[in-house]
Amino acid sequence: MKPEHTAATRPQPILVAHGTRSVAGVSTVGRIAELVGERVGTTRVAFVDVLGPSPSELLAQTPGPAIIVPAFLAAGYHVRRDIPEHIEASGHQRVTLCDNMGPDPMLAVLMLERLRAAGWRDGDAVVMAAAGSSDPLALADVETAARQLGELIDDDVSVGYVATATPRVPDVVSATRRSRRRRVFIAAYLLAPGLFHSRLSEYGADGVAAPIGADPRVADLIVARLTSAGLRDSQSRPARVRTM
Repeated sequence: MKPEHTAATRPQPILVAHGTRSVAGVSTVGRIAELVGERVGTTRVAFVDVLGPSPSELLAQTPGPAIIVPAFLAAGYHVRRDIPEHIEASGHQRVTLCDNMGPDPMLAVLMLERLRAAGWRDGDAVVMAAAGSSDPLALADVETAARQLGELIDDDVSVGYVATATPRVPDVVSATRRSRRRRVFIAAYLLAPGLFHSRLSEYGADGVAAPIGADPRVADLIVARLTSAGLRDSQSRPARVRTM
């Protein structure tokens, strides 16, 4: 049996998110960290863009081992390059990097719940909106998330992007309406409120679902990532980078 961690050796969980100027978005990330903290102990938050603290800043302030979970729904630039670079820049030698949050079947369940709350009914078409990325692996993750949602509603779910990648959400909404001649709803493959989600209401859909948000099941998913990464003995492991 492995010895239990003491307060001095227990890895510090750090939730790393993108960052937003939206007060509601920052609050949502903070609430997710609180929910995770209720399950595994105090969980700190860092951001890779827009606001701080950055992962490197937070790691520099962490004397003991740390375990980072990226609060990202796909493995794009921030997960595969930005966060590892922050870890290296911090000089911290005892860091474990978990897999990113998504895609995951639980996120599809949450998206469906948000769709129903927005007025979606069986038979309505769905376009899944994601932020977008220049990384093909991230786009593949988004397509996986769309398939998972499609399996739940027993229908095809088309993907549109708010920025960076194509096709863009308004184009996909228009094409879906022309081809299916029924109501079209946007499922938001976005974690929290912010600029990207605010744009979705301008894209001509019959309804827009809320972001995934600070749901207890999101916290459970993050805890599962922490556990899979070896929360119990991560203080002896080097940083691990997800490459696929």
